[in-house]
Amino acid sequence: MASTQIWIYFVCLARSLILNVLLLRNNNMYLGSLKELIWTRRAAEETEAVAAIACSGHGRAYVDGVLENGKPVCECNSCFAGPDCSHPVPGCPVIANSGDPLFLEAYWMEHAAGSAVVVSGWHRMGNTDRPVFSRELQFHIRRLHALVGNLYTEGKFIVFGTGSTQLLNAAVHALSPDNSSDPAKVVASIPFDPVYQQQTDFFKSKNFQFQGDASIWKNKRNSDGNFIEFVNSPSNPDGQLKKAVLQGPQVKTIHDHGYYWPHFTPIPAPADEDVMIFSLSKLTGHAGSRFGKDEAVYKKMSTYVTMNTLGISKDTQLRALQLLKVPLDGTGRQLFDFGYITMKQRWERLSNALSTSKRFSIQEIEPSYCSYYKTFKDPSPVYAWLKCEREEDKECYTILKDADIIGVDGTSFGAGSGFVRLSLINTQDDFNMLLNKIKELVAKEDDKHARNTM
Repeated sequence: MASTQIWIYFVCLARSLILNVLLLRNNNMYLGSLKELIWTRRAAEETEAVAAIACSGHGRAYVDGVLENGKPVCECNSCFAGPDCSHPVPGCPVIANSGDPLFLEAYWMEHAAGSAVVVSGWHRMGNTDRPVFSRELQFHIRRLHALVGNLYTEGKFIVFGTGSTQLLNAAVHALSPDNSSDPAKVVASIPFDPVYQQQTDFFKSKNFQFQGDASIWKNKRNSDGNFIEFVNSPSNPDGQLKKAVLQGPQVKTIHDHGYYWPHFTPIPAPADEDVMIFSLSKLTGHAGSRFGKDEAVYKKMSTYVTMNTLGISKDTQLRALQLLKVPLDGTGRQLFDFGYITMKQRWERLSNALSTSKRFSIQEIEPSYCSYYKTFKDPSPVYAWLKCEREEDKECYTILKDADIIGVDGTSFGAGSGFVRLSLINTQDDFNMLLNKIKELVAKEDDKHARNTM
């Protein structure tokens, strides 16, 4: 009897051991499968394969780009051609009129793993999914501004838009009086961003009209009525930090801080105005956000964005969230250091190229204290505000265009035709070509001077 019991116990113990071994083995197989890509493998392999196409460093291939024989091919930078973008295009004009910070592409390529996004086909389907604005994205936006120190976010509402341009008009709409026989006068100090006038004129609203230079209205005696002033700081096109011109109970102010990031301008103090526009596109290349204190204005702007676009794409918000995590990782200095060093060097190279010119000049920007870096920083502006100094050079845009440099005419900014805005934030190819064209102009100027003195 005893031997039978021992045998039964032995059999049960053996079965238990075998079962545990099988379960452990199966569990390891299950856990192992979680470490492998399943439905994302194809998308990941396709994305990395396209990103690996070199294009000679003068272009990029994209998953959603041009196809030949069913495969993505190189899309070349301006003034480059060929299957691998290795052939410079002779006589190609330099396009220096863009506001896209394409110079940051090199930074994101270095941080490919941290910034990549994989989206399932069923990710937040439909237009009625709530919340309209991701709470996690709001949290990261507030964290980012706290890290940089360019904005007080406490007690403020956020409206998220498809770029800051949409939000600018949403703000004008929200600040305009309803059912008023006297439309609000929309103004800005010269030079101002052309979009202020273009958008206001385009919508032809009975509630607001663009009325030009804010300084004119400051000095007018009959300046009654409601005003909405755009204050662009730092300014597009000249990079100067600006303050409001108009004051008073009938004046509403929209502070456009799209370029108020430490790689473009020293941050003297956090912004803390009633209505402020910030552009994540100047930081990451994606979307825009608006901060403000007034809940009524917040609700009107939110309604405008919702009616205009049914809110913001969830895919856009997801991508923006992933990109914001990169500068928030650790101290966040890498992105701003990369941007500042690149822009500072470009500004210095352009300034040196024009230093001997008597025909052309660019704006003067003094070094100033930056609370983010806790030291004085040299200029690193987004744009060069170039002036043709000769009296006979009345059409500066035409002069540069004849030299194969395409900028933005100063008249677009409310300034005279003696100015042209040149973008410094394009690709490295674009900047190198711009610099070479400027050097050629200055060299011709020196040659002409030498012939006249012989």
